[in-house]
Amino acid sequence: MLDALTLDQMRIFVAIAETGSFRAAAARLSRVQSAVSHAIANLEAELGLSLFDRSGHRPVLTPEGRSLLSDARAILLKADTMRARARGLGEGVELGLTIALDPQFPLWLAGAALRELHEAYPSVAVRVLTASLGEAVHALRERRCVLAISGIDIPDPRIQRRSLAFVTRAAVVSPNHPLGLRAAAGDPITAADLADHVQIVAEDPSPLTQGRDFNVLSPGTWRVGDNMTKHALIRAGIGWGNLPLWLAERDLAEGRLVRVPAAEFGLQGETLTPAFLMHSTDEHLGPAARAFCDALLRMSDLPQGDVAAALIQSETTVKKAHVCRNSPEL
Repeated sequence: MLDALTLDQMRIFVAIAETGSFRAAAARLSRVQSAVSHAIANLEAELGLSLFDRSGHRPVLTPEGRSLLSDARAILLKADTMRARARGLGEGVELGLTIALDPQFPLWLAGAALRELHEAYPSVAVRVLTASLGEAVHALRERRCVLAISGIDIPDPRIQRRSLAFVTRAAVVSPNHPLGLRAAAGDPITAADLADHVQIVAEDPSPLTQGRDFNVLSPGTWRVGDNMTKHALIRAGIGWGNLPLWLAERDLAEGRLVRVPAAEFGLQGETLTPAFLMHSTDEHLGPAARAFCDALLRMSDLPQGDVAAALIQSETTVKKAHVCRNSPEL
């Protein structure tokens, strides 16, 4: 009879499987180790089988344990989703909202959606975290944010993703750099040519993708923590690198940067990176978070000029409303 199974037992079972030991699982769940051991012993007794082989230095999942692990995860996911929906039945407006934002994503677009959020819910305090590469997913998993915008492709059943847009990135360099002079002369640039020069790359703050390099071709790299520093170093002629086109396009138009037409980065040195809007499936989104999501999803389908026009119209509407509220009654 399986009626005595509990969500707590399954949560402990999954924690041990993921951390690799009873002690680490106890630390993750803020329990004493004896309570963790007791819960697993009861679960095994209820199921009538052993979930872990304890004969070695560390517990190892038995074949039966491996078979049941996915079932336990699915049950916990459903239970957490149900709990989040229940919390939302009596929801109020959030006091604050934390958003993890990949610096590759257009800031003008995120700013437009944040402005709409602020106009609808002016009392909500917003915190925006810079989250490069896998840091957005990591922040969601650690509950350091409610929403995340990122181009990293790390599927996770505990995280719901919605596509926003494709962000165009371009390989660029100063026109006075040797690569810039070759590009201006129309000379072909190969991967070997790029490897001879310093590449400015973003440092990875996330343990999910740490140690993995994305589009890094040069053995000589300078690593920076944000796009603005990367942009400045490339403009200074120290090296070449990839930047989101929305950040580099004015410098390209005015001649302060030139494209690096290397085939490794596609036509005209460009690559496309998807952008996702993400939140945990067990986290119920409040009114302010939903307003931001709706605005961002809607604006992501518009050209930049249309978003600017919408902002001007919004500003005009707010000003008119302010005048009406402060006008004497006739």
